[in-house]
Amino acid sequence: MTPPTPNACWAAVSSPRRPLLPEVSAETLALAARHGLPVEMLYLRDAYPRERWAEPGLDQTAAFWLQMHGSFRGHQGHMDGLVSQWRAGGDIRALHRQLIPALQSFLQHLDGHHRIESGQYFPAMRKIEPKIARGIDLLDRDHGAIHHTLETLFQSGMAFHQAISANAPDAADRAARLGDAIDAGAEPLLRHLEDEEDIVIPLIQLRGFQH
Repeated sequence: MTPPTPNACWAAVSSPRRPLLPEVSAETLALAARHGLPVEMLYLRDAYPRERWAEPGLDQTAAFWLQMHGSFRGHQGHMDGLVSQWRAGGDIRALHRQLIPALQSFLQHLDGHHRIESGQYFPAMRKIEPKIARGIDLLDRDHGAIHHTLETLFQSGMAFHQAISANAPDAADRAARLGDAIDAGAEPLLRHLEDEEDIVIPLIQLRGFQH
């Protein structure tokens, strides 16, 4: 398995961090704690609400963004399903055979997507719509939090793979730990995807984003 980009590399591609909005605490806005974006970051979505995104005329970049996010949700759901089957009494080698390639694909695609966003798209979006810069910064910070999850998933996946390959007696424990890591990462990822869409999709549609 290929590990996610090390944190040092992320620092090179991510844009400089700005202070959080003074009226909202860092704890409230943290990815693991929040239940949506604060109202001051939703003015673009209010101008171009979700119910309009399925209408004809959606910008191609916005449509591709939604397609990518849909694939990440699909990857997460697929892994959830494989783990659930194993927990219900499925064969551990079947889990290994299906889950490790799925996890590898998930890690590679999500890590690459975030690096492009943080290194290319987000800086351009701050210039196009300075008013939403704090929201973009929040999404960028999310990437750092998710990156830690990807590292945990990689390490857990490697441990499970090595245990199966060596016929180790702790293979089931390694599988359980990987399943727990997949569970733990799901809710923050889905929260981030939804919040990112609430900023990025209307910004692209309303401001004529060119990358």
